[in-house]
Amino acid sequence: MEVKISLIIALTLIILLLLYMWKALDRLWLKPKKLEKLLRLQGLKGNPYRLFYGDTIDMATMAKEASSTSLNVTDDILPFVLPFHHHIMKKHGKNCFSWSGPLPRINIMDPELINEILLKNNTFRKPEQSPVHKLLNTGLVTYEDEKWTKHRKIMNPAFYAEKLKQMLPHIYTSCREIINKWEELIPKGGSSEVDVSPYLRNLTSDVISRVAFGSCYEEGRRIFELQQEQSQLVYVAMQSLIPGWRFLPNKTNKRMKEIYNEIDSLVLGIIENKMKAMNVVEEEGDGDLLAMLLRANLEEIEEHDAGMSIKEVIEECKLFYFAGQETTANLLTWAVVLLSQHPNWQERAREEVQKVLGERKPDYEGLNRLKVVTMILNEVLRLYPPSIMLMRIVHEETKLGEMTLPGGVRVIVPTIFVHRDEEVWGEDAKEFKPERFSEGIAKAMKKQVCFFPFGGGPRICIGNNMAMFEAKVALAMILQHFKFELSPYYNHAPGFVVTLRPQKGAHLILHRI
Repeated sequence: MEVKISLIIALTLIILLLLYMWKALDRLWLKPKKLEKLLRLQGLKGNPYRLFYGDTIDMATMAKEASSTSLNVTDDILPFVLPFHHHIMKKHGKNCFSWSGPLPRINIMDPELINEILLKNNTFRKPEQSPVHKLLNTGLVTYEDEKWTKHRKIMNPAFYAEKLKQMLPHIYTSCREIINKWEELIPKGGSSEVDVSPYLRNLTSDVISRVAFGSCYEEGRRIFELQQEQSQLVYVAMQSLIPGWRFLPNKTNKRMKEIYNEIDSLVLGIIENKMKAMNVVEEEGDGDLLAMLLRANLEEIEEHDAGMSIKEVIEECKLFYFAGQETTANLLTWAVVLLSQHPNWQERAREEVQKVLGERKPDYEGLNRLKVVTMILNEVLRLYPPSIMLMRIVHEETKLGEMTLPGGVRVIVPTIFVHRDEEVWGEDAKEFKPERFSEGIAKAMKKQVCFFPFGGGPRICIGNNMAMFEAKVALAMILQHFKFELSPYYNHAPGFVVTLRPQKGAHLILHRI
């Protein structure tokens, strides 16, 4: 009897092992090879699938080589920011495929296909976040279906145009503090070398602290510092080629979890204090994004019993802080760098600011009349978009143009490549020419949907107007008080760490007016 039981157990274990091995074989070889065949039948080209790693080793090697290369300010940044994508498109054409491990990723550059992808957000969906990415942030940008609809509905009112007017005094205060710090460094009529990048990061962090949480930068400093550290750790973790690396109890993984817990605790404290203040002052607590979010959430719960949980509110606050600070800081930094390279446009912008605003505080109506400044910011976003690619996934067989995509395929829209595509923008696509936006965004595009720095379609970034508004205020005030040029020590090193940022700072010579 015991022998029979032992034999049954042994056979069961063998069957389970064989099933596991078959599933592994299917996932790591049979399914990828089948998908590769289907993609080639659609006329797409790409590297042959290589067991387990696909193209990831090549991606990591090229990224490492690119990061150690020095750039001149006139160099094409595409081979350095996304070296593997640049390489594979030169080798196989714009609409090609590559391999992230056993998962195929199709590169799409055709504006008509991009429009279809962005509009059909229920078909072309956001990929599920990895456990590592979830340690950085989740929130609205990662949700789908009813959850996305609910969160977007609750959050939308906080970003209406009339709310931007209420934010203006907070933005002005934060900008004035940075201007004061620079003026302390530079005597009247004098000049000094300044790495403006950390100042502009502090500025946008201070703004988001004030407009989102009603607190100053000093109170939000710890959240800001932790999120910066977390983004670096997540980037390093995503470069690892070791299977199961994220589950190992190593120093990096432990630190990421510690940061995640500490940020949650800090944000929860801010939320609890805000709720107490709102209970004391019934209506006057609506002046910041968090108060507006909490009140809209309470109304949704009372009317439909379907609001956000406290954990979901925390995640949205973390997203406010990270996305709101990161996007605008990079936009401003690249703007002053490009205007340092193009003093004629810097002077045109300054003349417009002086004509419209003079030396007074920026006001809402005046900011809307800054056409040259708007043209400049749009051109900066074209050349240096904060997010350099969009990724979507199709879960079932899907038509895209004349192609039929098999389920499980990921679609990559390389924003920065589309923004610099000569077939779309002309032979001067890689040059800084704000005049292309002189008649607005729609007329600047020679083809449909080739400018989407904040995404597009129903899922366009909810905070895009706020980012542009804040950048206008800050750039106008900088132009009122300073002229600037690149320092001889400026090191041009655009790199992608969650967003496109200057990895070695932005050293400028500031001349106080």
